[in-house]
This record gives sequence, structure tokens and C-alpha cells, in this order.
Amino acid sequence: MAFVDLVAGQSMPWDRHWAVTHADTKFSTSDPAWVMCRNFMIGSMIPRLAGIWADFDETTREITLRHADLPEITFAPGSPADVTRFLTWVTPLSPADKRHPTGVVSLGNQGITDTDYPSISILNMASHADVARHLGHPLEIARWRGNIWLDGMSAWQEWDWVGRDIQIGQTVLRIKEPIMRCMHTTVNPNTGERDVDTLAVLRDNWDHQNFGIYAEVIRGGNISLGDTAEVL
Repeated sequence: MAFVDLVAGQSMPWDRHWAVTHADTKFSTSDPAWVMCRNFMIGSMIPRLAGIWADFDETTREITLRHADLPEITFAPGSPADVTRFLTWVTPLSPADKRHPTGVVSLGNQGITDTDYPSISILNMASHADVARHLGHPLEIARWRGNIWLDGMSAWQEWDWVGRDIQIGQTVLRIKEPIMRCMHTTVNPNTGERDVDTLAVLRDNWDHQNFGIYAEVIRGGNISLGDTAEVL
């Protein structure tokens, strides 16, 4: 994406706009409200889900999904018939002894983020390179699922921003907290197989399993590729 318009108090447009429920979900379709990510089908619990890649058409509101082990599918999350097709498509990725998908839900304009507030994830390319250096081999940046990637910074410089505001393009964001990482990052995004212990690398070298920072949009506006980030 070359540019995006962010709105104060909202997450990245279309990020986690829909979520896939399972039989044990606490999400209520009659009284929809934010609930924790474990109430949905997630890659940390079902690794093969992390191998799904998506394209989204904003005009038709259709999603095209690809996975190495499945045929490509295009469906509209707003169509009950299409949701049924999607559930049939995605179910084989869940082992028989694990939770299976039951539906697709949404909170309207609020993304179902991993935080209980509408967050934007900001990641640092230099920090990613430092993790790869400690691993001793390249690492796919898709494992971290970042909304905004910053380049040209020192490794881990973003940790000093917690509690401060930054401006990127026309947008001002308040840095809230580090992102504590889960087992999803251990999964290869191309194969859906766990192959790198990213959490051990973070713990062994930095005494925690944080990577990236969560922010809230406090002044909306446009962010484009090539914009600079300035701490206010």
C-alpha cells in the first residue's frame, strides 16, 4: 500500500476488520463488542492459518485468499453463502483435535485488534535485522504482521518512544506500549509450519518477547511511503 488515510481513534483501515469465530468464542453476534484474540481462529493456536495470504478489493469488498495447500478462493464476508464457502475452504487447515471455524464477525468500523483499544502496530526494520542477525539467517518480515514499517532508524530505538507522540506524514500517533509476541511469529508465513523459535531469540537476547510498539491515532491524516517519523 503506497498510502493510507488514518482516522483518530480508529485502527488501520480494514486491518482485522473481520474475525473468524470458533465454537468456544465469547463474541456475541447479538451484542457485538471487543473480545480477546483467543476467541477467534488465530495462527498462534492453529499454525497452518499463518500460511494464508490475502488480497482485498475495497470496491467489491471481496477477499481473495491463497494457501500453499489449498486452491485460491474469492469471497465476500458480507454474504452468508460466501461465508459458508469460506468456512468449508479453511476448515481443513485445523487439525481434527483443534477448534474449527464457525463464522465470520465484525465490529463495523472498529478493527478487532489484539488490544482493547484501536491500535496501530509500528515496527522498525533495523530491529528486525538485529533479530535476524542473532538467528544467523534471514527472517520473513511478514511474521510480525506490522501496520507501519520504519526504516533508517537505530535498532530498538522505538522502545524509547513509549508514552510519547510521533508524527508520520499528516498523522500524529501516541505510542502506548511494546507488542508482546506470541507463537504466531514462530510460523513460516509461506508454509504454515513452525520453523523458527523467535520467542526464544527475543528472550535470550533482550530478556522479554517484545517486538514493535502499539500506537493510537490521535490526529488523523495521510501517511505515504517515504514520509518521515518525527518524535514530538
